Amino acid sequence: MQVILIRHTSVAVPRGTCYGQTDVPVADTFREEAAQTLRKLQQFMPLDAVFSSPLTRARKLAAYCGYPDPTIDDRLKEMNMGEWEMQRYDDIQDPHLQAWYQDFMHLPTTGGEAFPDLRARVTSFLDQLREQDHERVAIFAHGGVLIAAGLYAGLYGEDDAWDHLAPFGGIITFEL
Repeated sequence: MQVILIRHTSVAVPRGTCYGQTDVPVADTFREEAAQTLRKLQQFMPLDAVFSSPLTRARKLAAYCGYPDPTIDDRLKEMNMGEWEMQRYDDIQDPHLQAWYQDFMHLPTTGGEAFPDLRARVTSFLDQLREQDHERVAIFAHGGVLIAAGLYAGLYGEDDAWDHLAPFGGIITFEL
């Protein structure tokens, strides 16, 4: 099965803001970015199934791309950033922040998730998807979800995973 993962477009929050699972609005550039994403996505059509994070930024892009009713799955949400949600990283006054910066692949955010939690959610979703009879599916989600899925697919290792972060509106693919 071919899996096409699509990262949501830019969001309307100040640069450097930790927004994780907060349902933030898309940026004013949504239409232009979404049109570029749709052009890239067309090479993969037709799709057998379409899935999305429940967060608006992912669902809105799915709808723009012609899928107003994707199958919604909570496991496709971005990482829960806990007490840091909607704070600028530079303004976070948490002594745990520096330790997290040094080991963000393993440590949880204060009151939130650790990357292994997100990875477990995505792994659970992909393990279940693997059992379904599809030839080509699309998943509209978030940067962290795409990184976790890429790790699942063996596209890269933990050491350089974040070097492969898809841009807003970007697409990665793999065979499942």
